[in-house]
Amino acid sequence: MDPKETGKKLVPLLGGKENVVSAQHCATRLRLVLRDESKVDQKGLDELDDVKGAFSNSGQFQIIFGTGLVNKVYASFAKEIDLQEEQKEEAVNHQDEMKKKMNPFARFARVLSNIFVPIIPAIVASGLLMGLLGMMRAFKWVSEDSALFVLLDMFSSAAFIILPILIGYSAAKEFGANPYLGAVIGGILTHPNLLNPWTLADAQPEYMTFLGYEFPLLGYQGTVVPILLAIYVMSKIEKGLRKVVPNAIDLLVTPFVTVIMTGFISLIVIGPFGKYIGDLISVGLQSLYNTAGFVAGIVFGGLYSTIVLTGLQHSFHAIEAGLIANPSIGVNFLLPIWACANVAQGGAGLAVYFKTKNKKTKEIAIPGAVSSFLGITEPIIFGVNLKLRKPFIAAAIGGAVGGGYVVLMNVAANAYGLTGIPMMAIAAPLGLSNLIHYIIGMVISIGIAFTITFFMKLKED
Repeated sequence: MDPKETGKKLVPLLGGKENVVSAQHCATRLRLVLRDESKVDQKGLDELDDVKGAFSNSGQFQIIFGTGLVNKVYASFAKEIDLQEEQKEEAVNHQDEMKKKMNPFARFARVLSNIFVPIIPAIVASGLLMGLLGMMRAFKWVSEDSALFVLLDMFSSAAFIILPILIGYSAAKEFGANPYLGAVIGGILTHPNLLNPWTLADAQPEYMTFLGYEFPLLGYQGTVVPILLAIYVMSKIEKGLRKVVPNAIDLLVTPFVTVIMTGFISLIVIGPFGKYIGDLISVGLQSLYNTAGFVAGIVFGGLYSTIVLTGLQHSFHAIEAGLIANPSIGVNFLLPIWACANVAQGGAGLAVYFKTKNKKTKEIAIPGAVSSFLGITEPIIFGVNLKLRKPFIAAAIGGAVGGGYVVLMNVAANAYGLTGIPMMAIAAPLGLSNLIHYIIGMVISIGIAFTITFFMKLKED
């Protein structure tokens, strides 16, 4: 179906444009806030050729189209509903109300997800560049002293060095503060006058005493917890000031006082405390990985797809970034587990293709499986496996076994945000053995999920 026609047909199926509060899209899904979800024609949506699934989750109604198509459908749909600025404000208020109805854990995870999802493209680009550099070094394509290698090395590390600035901007938006002030706080925590632990891991920082407090002149490049805490405090300070500062001098006073207060608090208190908490989480996970790694791999690999159903998987990026930023760890050992769970869904979906007699299920199964092998699982999960139930369970088993294997073989990655076949690029820099065992883990996951699904009796009604 033509994406323009799909966009037009969505409007009446969603209860008319007056029922749509807001619309946006991610890599695979159209994300909607609706006034009344009971007006949605679910059956009509399922019958649209391009729709691979539709469901409601935490205040959003989401329609899966897949990569490359969702943005085209969105462009047509946005014109049809004629979204206005006041509607966007209403959507923000609606989302805030929905967050209040969540339990504290779900609300916290949703906040982390909203902060880190927009940053993923930058991390993915850096991870791929690191993978390219690793291959250039391993196969000696160019000299490490060459201008090309030196420049690419700068490009690959930039996103991690300025990570607090990226998080500062995104977190400030999520906490309802000025995002540019958030970026400034991130800049303070990564200022050149502070020792950069990302490039000088063995160096010791100098200490400074201010108002009786001694604190290290240490930068927080690549860290996560310090900037999250700092921006949360900044948002409270900024909002508090805006309530008491007269409008006539708000532009002068509020940003000025916000930056000064947050800057001092961040460097003296939040920075050292946040780094301690971040290191504690990372070291704790590493201890769990070393002690009960194989079992943990089975559990996490088996449950990860269920976590994807809730949308909370994006909150793990904060933990993964902390693992990479920690000088004593420096790698992401969680991502290979998630990757095995993802490709297992593709293996189950591929088996469904050979078994099903339903035309639309066949049409979704192949591109959905391929998408899963490339790291995006929503089309195959919601469009095929979850509807039939048994393939989803088979994929969970495949993911569990594959997850256990990659943990047993100590497979890791040097970034986050990529799974499936693309993750090979960020597994390769850690050695040929690391890459081979990652590929074996994927094959195990896909093979087990495919075999179990293929020999299952599916009920397609």
